[in-house]
Amino acid sequence: MRVIGGRERAGNAEQVKALQERLALSPERLLVTAVDSGSARLEPDTSLRTVPQRVISFDLDGSPVRIFLNAYSLLPTRVDYSGPMARQGFWAFTGDVTSSTWYGIWWLAKDGVHLPMAWTSESNGLPDRVLVARSVTINGQLDNKTFEIPDSVRKKIADNPEGATLENYPLGTGQEPEREIAPGIWFIAGNWNVTLVRQDDGVVILEAPISSGYSAKAIAEAQKLFPGIPVKAVITTSDSWPHLAGIREYVARGIPIYALDLDGPILERTITAPHTHEPDLLQKSPRKAVFHFVHEHERLASEHNPIELMPLRGPTTERQMMAYFPESRLLYGSDAFQINPDGSYNLPQTVDEVLQAADREHLEVSRYFMMHVSPSPWSDLRAVVEVAAGKDSPNE
Repeated sequence: MRVIGGRERAGNAEQVKALQERLALSPERLLVTAVDSGSARLEPDTSLRTVPQRVISFDLDGSPVRIFLNAYSLLPTRVDYSGPMARQGFWAFTGDVTSSTWYGIWWLAKDGVHLPMAWTSESNGLPDRVLVARSVTINGQLDNKTFEIPDSVRKKIADNPEGATLENYPLGTGQEPEREIAPGIWFIAGNWNVTLVRQDDGVVILEAPISSGYSAKAIAEAQKLFPGIPVKAVITTSDSWPHLAGIREYVARGIPIYALDLDGPILERTITAPHTHEPDLLQKSPRKAVFHFVHEHERLASEHNPIELMPLRGPTTERQMMAYFPESRLLYGSDAFQINPDGSYNLPQTVDEVLQAADREHLEVSRYFMMHVSPSPWSDLRAVVEVAAGKDSPNE
């Protein structure tokens, strides 16, 4: 079970495996795990940041682990791992991942125990997280209530033992039905909204969220709604992973990709990243991507439902672009802002950036929608900016 924002949610098998591995590779158990693996072996000495290191390697869940021990103190300096824990969550879309955790701020605890109070993690050489312990209790008393799981959560686990992962996550919410928000434009609401647009010569899918599996479901839904009509293109509007993590499925099927010019490098890295641990369709059948990068106003022509793509180019939204449907005066604003549970907008600045971009392009908009916002009146955004402009402080 996970508790997020006070809400108790069922976990999944992937998270359990990652937590088991995190415990096995934690500094207080690391060397015991190596010994118990039966595969521990010495590797040639090396150095990290000019400090000599002894190196031990072993296998965990079929994936390699390398421990670097400070040659002077024999305390662990860093541990590298490439198994399920390293690939959990959004890191999965980057392919094969090596996670490196550095230990620091060593603390002498009860009975001569040495523990690092800071863990600095990198994934594929990129900064990931820093964990700092404010205090540590040795042999403390645990409250069993901490581990109680309500019956309502247990039922969800019993109904779906594996749980929802990014690959098998259901398309849409299951509660809000997909709906036609304009003739030939179908909106699939979910944690990551997807839109299907029927043009004369095929279907255009707006956004490629979270995983190849999610994209496969979106393509299947397009084929269900429009039988016999090919998917002619996919549009990804941002460099954020919820917008592009499923792009490999489209490449594998030979479907052209429309994206912002500035997002080219991250898309190339996503498409060329090896996925040897969990091969997807593109790993099994490599294919070259067909890109159309948007530098300025560009049109996907069609007699019905033409789509106009244009960069936002705001100081916060520089890596996002809009999609405009002139026939229905409908604007998709990527992921510039979200609406809070109380109805307020989390970033009036980016609301203004969307308004300015629409004015710059001389768009006539009656409604707008986003990755996390259902179709709403355009006038709502004007009101947000007017209110923000009358405040002396953003915290008011």
